[in-house]
Amino acid sequence: MDHTNHVRLTAGELTPDILEGATIYGPDDSKVGSVNHVHGSGPTTQVIIDVGGFLGIGAKPVSVTASELDFMRDKDGDVHAATTWTKDQLKAMPEHTD
Repeated sequence: MDHTNHVRLTAGELTPDILEGATIYGPDDSKVGSVNHVHGSGPTTQVIIDVGGFLGIGAKPVSVTASELDFMRDKDGDVHAATTWTKDQLKAMPEHTD
């Protein structure tokens, strides 16, 4: 997926209503997870990503800071993010517990 023409989200758009459900793409543009929920808003927002699993079952939740992800909208307005982490690297992170 070519992200160059996608519109980056502003810090003010890093809110639960906008980010929850967003797909996360890894360095090879493969899907590595999706946003389950967020804590806070703005660049210090903690984003909880579900990694692995099938249809949300068996996924491992991990927490990263929103500033570590490149959130954007595609031409259809759908929000997604790109990261340099692979699915295996995300799976190796500590599990997030609420």
